[in-house]
Amino acid sequence: MFGNVVPILSFLLVILVSIVIVRIGAVALEMTGLPKEVAAFQAQSAFSGVGFTTSESEYVVSHPVRRRIIRLLMLLGSAGITSAIATLVLSFVGTTAMEAGTNLVLLILGVLALYAFSRSKIIDKVLRRVIVSALTRFTTIKVYDYYRLLGLSHGYTIGEIIVRKSSWLANKTLRELQLDKEGILVLAIYRKGPKGKELFLGAPSGSTRILPGDILVCYGMEDAIIRLSKRLKGMKGSREHERAIEIAQARITKEKMEFERESTGA
Repeated sequence: MFGNVVPILSFLLVILVSIVIVRIGAVALEMTGLPKEVAAFQAQSAFSGVGFTTSESEYVVSHPVRRRIIRLLMLLGSAGITSAIATLVLSFVGTTAMEAGTNLVLLILGVLALYAFSRSKIIDKVLRRVIVSALTRFTTIKVYDYYRLLGLSHGYTIGEIIVRKSSWLANKTLRELQLDKEGILVLAIYRKGPKGKELFLGAPSGSTRILPGDILVCYGMEDAIIRLSKRLKGMKGSREHERAIEIAQARITKEKMEFERESTGA
């Protein structure tokens, strides 16, 4: 009986190790700047070899550190999945009906336990702390908490705006647009170049002209970016620009007052 149970225990051990490896990979990818959900999905996709064909994947593998993490996950995944299948098959080979039933029950209980382990927030918190500490100590991966750095919990966000021909933004320079007065910063511009090649310009200057078809990567208040993306050319668009400046200035004044009051403890 015990000999027939060993393959089941080996199978569950392989699954447990796989869960931990995927968790390490996800945290490592997150430490390179990927959002938590994206990092978790890409780590799981790379390890399992399923679903790693999305447009996000191209963005991931274009980063040298992320590419090494993904390559290692793929290597470990191919070995882990093969071992898991082999041990699972062995657990039912040459067994009686009673032994097979016992193994099946043990397998189901073990899988449920592993599922609970993988979904536990407490375990996730402990594992994350250990993984971050180990990766920080033994690797050169940098830890970036973009959620905190960018103030995403305070209403700020990073969004993309597709510039259409009818957009208020089209055919104007950043200096002319004065988006900074609206509390919006243009971090980068994507543009279709010759033969469909994608061009990228980071931290564009005030003299950069925005063209129809450009994709602007903007940072600011979420509602302000949404309104800007819908703004049309003409007098109405200009009036919306002036109104947006007033709203931004009022918000900045309020934030400054609250910041100074909390700083002084008044």
